[in-house]
Parts: sequence; C-alpha cells; structure tokens
Amino acid sequence: MEAVAAAGQRRPASTWLLAFYSSLLLNVLLLAHHFLRPFGGVVATGGDSCGLSWALQPAKEAEAGAATECSGHGQVFLDGITGENGRPGCECNRCFGGPDCSVRMANCSANAASGNPLFLEPYWKRNAATGSVMVSAWHRLGYITTDGEYQSVELQRLIRQLHRTVGNAAVDDKHLVFGTGSIQLVNALVHALSSPDAASPPARVVATAPYYASYRTQTRMFDGREYGWGGTTTAWANASSNATHGFIELVASPNNPDTLMQERVLRGSAAIVDRAYYWPHFTHIPAPADDDIMLFTASKLSGNAGSRFGWALIRDENVAERANDYVQESTMGASRDSQLRMLVVIKAILANLHGKEDIFAFGHDVMSTRWRRLNAVVSRSRRISLQKIPPQYCTYFKRTRAPSPAYAWIKCEREEDQDCHEVLLKAKVITRSGVGSEASSRYTRASLLKTDDDFDMLLEMITDLVNDEKYSTTAGSSPMSVNTQRK
Repeated sequence: MEAVAAAGQRRPASTWLLAFYSSLLLNVLLLAHHFLRPFGGVVATGGDSCGLSWALQPAKEAEAGAATECSGHGQVFLDGITGENGRPGCECNRCFGGPDCSVRMANCSANAASGNPLFLEPYWKRNAATGSVMVSAWHRLGYITTDGEYQSVELQRLIRQLHRTVGNAAVDDKHLVFGTGSIQLVNALVHALSSPDAASPPARVVATAPYYASYRTQTRMFDGREYGWGGTTTAWANASSNATHGFIELVASPNNPDTLMQERVLRGSAAIVDRAYYWPHFTHIPAPADDDIMLFTASKLSGNAGSRFGWALIRDENVAERANDYVQESTMGASRDSQLRMLVVIKAILANLHGKEDIFAFGHDVMSTRWRRLNAVVSRSRRISLQKIPPQYCTYFKRTRAPSPAYAWIKCEREEDQDCHEVLLKAKVITRSGVGSEASSRYTRASLLKTDDDFDMLLEMITDLVNDEKYSTTAGSSPMSVNTQRK
C-alpha cells in the first residue's frame, strides 16, 4: 500500500515533465516552420525530399533521364520526343538503333563532318553534381542582370579568373563582350572594326586558306556598305601597310581545319584572332595570348555547344562598345539562362584545375589517345596522310604534351585521287571537303570531337581503307602509283 501511495504521489511530477517537453517540442516545430518557410517553402517531414519543393519534381525527372543507359550508345534528354508512356526515349548515336540503342545498323557510314564536341559527355556525367544547374521558371524573367546590363558581372569575373589560371590569355587590359556563340561575335567585331563613315570604302574581310568556311559564308550573308568578303590573304600579302589599312583579317589559332598555329599575314590590317581551340586539351599553351581582339567559345572549352555562348576579349574600348551595341541590337545580349549554366560550369572547371577531375587533363587524354590510334593506322598508308604535329611543351601541364588536335586534316596522296572528300565517302567516311576552306580538293577534314561510337566507327572505316591498299611491286614504280583493288 505504501508503494502504491508513493507512486501516486510521484505521478503529478511526471505529468508536469511530459507537459513541459511537449510544449518545448511544439515551440521548436513552430519556430522551425516560421524561420525555414521563407527559404524552402516547406519543412522536410521525411522521405527523400530533403526540404525541396518546386525543385524536387524537375530534379527527379532529370535524374531519371540521366539514369537511362540506352545500352551505352545513346542518351535521354528531357526535351526529347515522348513515347507511349509519356516519357522521352533514347536518342541513339549514329549507326545504332532500337528502343535502347542496342542494335548496330548495317552498312552505316562514319560521320566525321561535324565539330560537335561530344567527347566531353563522359566527363560531365562523371561530374554531374558540380556541373549541373536547376533553373527556376522565374530566373531572370526580365531582360537584364543584377548590374542593369545584359552581362553577368559574376560570370565575367569567373571567365577572367579561368584565363589567368590556365594561362592562355591576357585579360587585365581587355573588355569582355558576350555573344550567342563566338560565331555571332565574328560579325559583331567585323561591324565594330568597319568605318561608320558613309564616305569610306567598305572594309575587305580576308582570311588565309585553309580557313573556317563560316568566315566567308557569314560575311557574304551580311555584305553591305560597311564591309564585304575580300578573299584570301594571298592576293594581298605583298601589299604595303598603307594598302592593307582597310582590311579586317580573320585568324584562327589553332586553325580550323588543319589545327596548326597561325599568325596574321597582312601588315597594317585589323585582326580578329579566333582562339576557340586555344585550351590545353587541344593544343600546347606556350604563353598567354595577347592579341588586340580574341574570341573564345563554350563549345570548345567545356563542350556546351548547345548553350550558344561565346565571349570576346577586346583591348580597345571603342571597338568593345560597338561590338556590344551590335549584340544588344541583334539579340539583346546572350541568353541569361546560358549565362547561368556557364557560370556553374566554369565554377566546376575552376574547382578541379590540376586535380583528379581536371577537364583539360581528361580532354587531353581522350583526344591524344584518338590521335595516336588514328596516326598508327594512317602511318601504314601510302594513299592518305595526316598533318604533322610535334609534341610541344605546355605551360599549363608543365611538361611536353602529346598532340591532341580536334581534327584530322587528311590529304589524298595518289595522283588520281583529286577529290579526297569523295575518296573518303566511297570508304563510308563523311568528311568536310577542303574546297569549302579554299584549300585543294586533295584535302578533307575529319572531326575527332564526337562520341566514342563516332570515333570508333571512323577508325574502323579508315582501317578498312588502309587495309584495302595493294601496292604495285613493279620495279621502278612510284609511291604515288598504287593499285587500290580490294584484296
């Protein structure tokens, strides 16, 4: 009885403690709801939401698409064509088909014509968390950014930091202008360098063959009072500096299509130097480039060709203002969504420089391996050859690096092979003829930038072409004279 009485006497204390802890827990929940609600919208109550609200569903959809393997020969994209289940299906690499891209198509040609930089897809899949961004429906809903202009101040800072750290461009005395890919900036700068004076003759836009064909086609598209296409530099190379004063020379270094380093030819002309491939995964970096006008693009830096983002580094303030006016008038600046994506991508690149996930080390390894394998096959041939690129010291890697060009500049050596593009086409390899770059038809460009499937197919077809050579053993026969009947 005493034990029961004692227990009865303690019950009010335990009840008071229970009420106290319950009140304390309730207040904690109310405070959490009050303070967390403005930032997250909801308070996580379990499951896998992690406090996410509007971002949860798009994140799940993105993860689901990325998790679909497509047999390793394709991708699922959220904007792809939806199937009967309402979900986007696999988009297969060339020469593969079927619902999961597992079927290898017969009699398929290797397409090496495009400079699509898909070789970096595996890198970004490996670094998906650091390189991805979720864009809200209200992100930069207006035209301008925080600085009241069309260009992100933070992205400008990161681009300058990237160039300084990589050591491929001098930026301290340059103005930055963003564009819808570097191709828009080519014409913006041609406009900026042309005289606005109606009494002045139109500027002549020129390039040294072989050159990037779009220099010519775009300039001709916009031919007008201020400027026009003036052909190759060969016709003007011996003119005095006074005679070339009204020229605008387009120079790509490394060059597209032959990947060699180029210098301006005309003395006294204005020059726009396209540095799209001046990154350590494509070429050696001997020193920071310090041209008056330089072009760069996200396409070749990070592989984000679809984002259509490029930038120009311009020494002269007046030229920068005219180029910026062109971009603002034509497109009201580069897409704010693209600027956000590139901000995240460049942050990820900077965070991994010289580390285990260095994008330049990854890219150089892939491209140098592809070049080495292709060279090994072509070196057995007397019918076709490749451009010669020696190993060279790179300040970024602090060592002599193996060649890793974006393109193979293929030459057909036989006298009767006048059209190298057609020769490769018959061998089931689609390339880009040198004629478009005002080079000899004996040359054609093959891209090494695409997927592993694309490169493997290219290597397979080139190997077949080389293996099918049958050399004449007649005494005194010339190396240029061969019999190409199949064995």
